[in-house]
Amino acid sequence: MPLQYHPLSREFPQFETQLRALLQADSHFARMAEEYSELDKRIYEVEDGRVAMDEMRLQGLKMQRVTLKDEIATLLSNGAGGQSG
Repeated sequence: MPLQYHPLSREFPQFETQLRALLQADSHFARMAEEYSELDKRIYEVEDGRVAMDEMRLQGLKMQRVTLKDEIATLLSNGAGGQSG
């Protein structure tokens, strides 16, 4: 299986509109999305062999990404009904 980035737009295609809206209107959400993106990039670089990292640390980064993705999913689901601001 080839390596892939996991951008939020690919992870949550059903929330494309909400994702864009929250990125523009909610600075906390935008920071979370940026942190997710940075984690995803670091994980990809390690798995691709560009950056050396021990397996335990890599697993820790993956757990951070999953936790952040879950938080983002919750915000998208809750915000889908009408967070405007």
